[in-house]
Amino acid sequence: MLQAHGIAVQRGERQILSDIDLSLPAGQVIGVLGANGAGKSTLLAALAGELSPSAGRITLNGRPLSAWPAAELASCRAVLPQSPSLQFDLPVATVIGMGAYPHARYTRTGAPRTDSRDTAQAAIAEDQRILQRVLALADVQDLYERRYRRLSGGEQQRVHLARVLYQLLLARQGYNEYRVLMLDEPTASLDPRHQLHLLSAVHTLAHEENVAALVIVHDLNLAAGCCDRLLLLGQGRVAACGTPAQVLTPDTLRQVYGVEATVLPHPNQPGRPLVVF
Repeated sequence: MLQAHGIAVQRGERQILSDIDLSLPAGQVIGVLGANGAGKSTLLAALAGELSPSAGRITLNGRPLSAWPAAELASCRAVLPQSPSLQFDLPVATVIGMGAYPHARYTRTGAPRTDSRDTAQAAIAEDQRILQRVLALADVQDLYERRYRRLSGGEQQRVHLARVLYQLLLARQGYNEYRVLMLDEPTASLDPRHQLHLLSAVHTLAHEENVAALVIVHDLNLAAGCCDRLLLLGQGRVAACGTPAQVLTPDTLRQVYGVEATVLPHPNQPGRPLVVF
């Protein structure tokens, strides 16, 4: 399990995060919320191993995150940053296929790949099955034969989602039993239909594949509808953590966002809140 223990991040004189405790259990979607500048992306970068906290510690399966070699970490952790882009006009199939790079040295059991024809054919067949599932989860079947640079911003975002999902689902059960997906504002450039589809795909992945997922979302109702737990940041500290109903209360929203909101039971999702401004 990926865990943060009292982490803090400071840049120069500015304290960005303070005293953050967080666990990402397998099979759950954790949504990170907060106002602009609250430290959401910095928290994700620290948990992904892309920056070192100035205090506290982060562990993955009980081992310090900083002790994981990059290639080994990439075999069980996939990250989609804000506004990913490519400068080259590659085929979409090539971009998605980049997700397989961390796994090139291993079979499905984690042993080095062999030259056995039967083993190779079985691996190729399984990889194709995974690829087809990824294309459906990211809703990019109709983009697979196109060129990346000729896609819209939202279409490119879905292609990058497919890439990280491919990376994660290729992780071999038994070799890396714990897998974690991290998405930084993945719905930002998507239309409403694809926002719902993406978050539904993340929820499905977590619950059917036993993946831990961390998602930064600005839309409170999207987060309430797809996440199992929410972490709400306020000025770099944890303002609230718990189920959507526990976190999204009028008092907490007033404290963190400075707005008045009414929180109602969601008419179509029992047990989920609906925030009305």
